Formats: sequence, structure tokens, C-alpha cells
Amino acid sequence: MGLVGTITDVALKLIAALVVVDVLFPGTSGIIENIGQLLDQFGQNGLGGLVAVLLFLLLYQNRKG
Repeated sequence: MGLVGTITDVALKLIAALVVVDVLFPGTSGIIENIGQLLDQFGQNGLGGLVAVLLFLLLYQNRKG
């Protein structure tokens, strides 16, 4: 795995950790609101964005394994 792959893995783990922290202590990191705003930019009520993120995660998992 190259440098880009390592940075991507670290970033995904950091995002997951921030989501857990924001669920346990609401409003501490603001990551959930930011993800919601990002998904809203992709499509109506974020549905298109959610599909895009899920497809990205599916392709990312297939690449790893």
C-alpha cells in the first residue's frame, strides 16, 4: 500500500472515530452535521449523496480485498 492508501486509511479511521465521539457526546466534533451538509449538496435530501458514498465504500472495500 502506498502513501495515498495509508493516508486514506488513516482519514477513514479518524472520521469513524469522530462519528463515534459525536454520537456519544453530541455537538463535540460537528462531524455528523458536516457529513449531512455534504450529502445534501449531492442531491435531493441527501439521497443521491448517500448512494454515492455507499458506492464509493463498496468499491473501496473491493479494492482492499
